[in-house]
Amino acid sequence: MTHTIAHARQRGFSLIEILVVLVIIGLLVSIVAPNVMDRADSARIQKVEADFNSIQTALKLYRLDNYMYPNSQQGLEALVSRPTSEPVPRNWRRGGYLDSLPRDPWGNPYGYESPAGDREYDIYTLGADGTPGGDGQNADISVWDDLEQFE
Repeated sequence: MTHTIAHARQRGFSLIEILVVLVIIGLLVSIVAPNVMDRADSARIQKVEADFNSIQTALKLYRLDNYMYPNSQQGLEALVSRPTSEPVPRNWRRGGYLDSLPRDPWGNPYGYESPAGDREYDIYTLGADGTPGGDGQNADISVWDDLEQFE
């Protein structure tokens, strides 16, 4: 009797059942993954926008105190530590205008130019690849761009 129980037929999943489950999982991933990726891309653009806003606020305060924006050589670092290159700001706020410089969502520093063409300054990120140009997540984004085009 014990011999018969030990050799009882073991039932597992058939190859067809496993394939059906894999197809269902594949369909779910193909539907869910793009939505999740779009959310991540949108969150990165929102971070860029928030960073631009805080940097612009700090730049405006710097200008109110010193009657000018930091130049390109001084860069955004002038918002954190007092510049030593000309023109040295006379009324630089003790403690600075930002505690630290934010980094873009891809871990790169934000770029800054002043003057920048017909504008007094420009703040920008070079996107995920960290190099000029590109499309999608690699696109350069300026503070003056309409950020909705990147979402």
